[in-house]
Amino acid sequence: MLSDAAFGTILFALPVGQFLMMPFSGKLVTHFGSQKVMLFAVPLYALCLTNLGLATKGWQLGIGLFLFGVFGNMCNISINTQGVAAEKLYDRPIMSAFHGGWSVAGFTGALVGLLMINLKVPPYYHFWIVIGIVSIIVLLNYKMLIHGKTGPKMVSSKKRFFSKPDSTLLQLGVIGFCSMASEGAMFDWSGVYFKDVVKAPSSLVILGYTSFMIMMASGRFVADRLAARFGRKHLLQVSGILISSGLFLSVFFPYLITSTIAFMMVGLGVSSIVPSVYSAAGKHATIAPGIALATVSSVSFLGFLMGPPLIGYISAAAGLRYSFAVIGVFGICITLIVSRIRAMH
Repeated sequence: MLSDAAFGTILFALPVGQFLMMPFSGKLVTHFGSQKVMLFAVPLYALCLTNLGLATKGWQLGIGLFLFGVFGNMCNISINTQGVAAEKLYDRPIMSAFHGGWSVAGFTGALVGLLMINLKVPPYYHFWIVIGIVSIIVLLNYKMLIHGKTGPKMVSSKKRFFSKPDSTLLQLGVIGFCSMASEGAMFDWSGVYFKDVVKAPSSLVILGYTSFMIMMASGRFVADRLAARFGRKHLLQVSGILISSGLFLSVFFPYLITSTIAFMMVGLGVSSIVPSVYSAAGKHATIAPGIALATVSSVSFLGFLMGPPLIGYISAAAGLRYSFAVIGVFGICITLIVSRIRAMH
């Protein structure tokens, strides 16, 4: 039986695999095309999931999670590159709706997992059922993928593997970093906040996280229309304000109703940021979409890794309310950076 510390260390293998694969995923997508990489990575991604169900020792689970992260990142970069190409074909914002589909899939996966637990289906067989569903989806839709290499042949693609990142991509990455740090705070600490600060009844502790997730998913299905009407820059400026306002509201008024409304505001705020940042990166004038997405994704993902531990450290030193106030500053940073960046329009 693993201790909590050992289990937490093993779980870290997943984001490590994702992060280490990011620069390679961009190169692979640029060289072979997003369609080929996607059709290669998706089956292996699903297959790695079944291996998790076979793990009987800690090191086996760690290797399985690492490989799951590696192929998951290849899927992430290749699928988002396909999304950028599709958005160019439609000539209007549609990226947020794709990420809305990801949010709905998260809900669906949780419901399927709950069903399998109640039916007492072993994880190994549960994961093979998921592979069957994924295989059907791929078989029904692979013909509609965009063929070839997305983006022209670009000079920057021939640079050294480790070269100075483009300043615009770095700014987009910082915006994504602030957003994903806020998301990470909600994913890992919303339940703790409702329990320890809001003092919510045990039956309502999950209310904060649920309200955040519902608004994040819902916001992604309306964000494209808002972006088309008001422009992505204005949308993201408002999104940053919503994140900071929501977090500050929960800090100053840590009560059940106000904190629920606050977490809904944060969910709505983060809903359009990552899709918009990815879309802007994929349209870079001189860098191939796969490499641009990998660069922005790498910087953004650091926020997801660093946000939750940062909250823990600040909480230990000054209290959980102060840590949420610090994360609230990230929303202000998003608004300020978006106001200066030219890639958003």
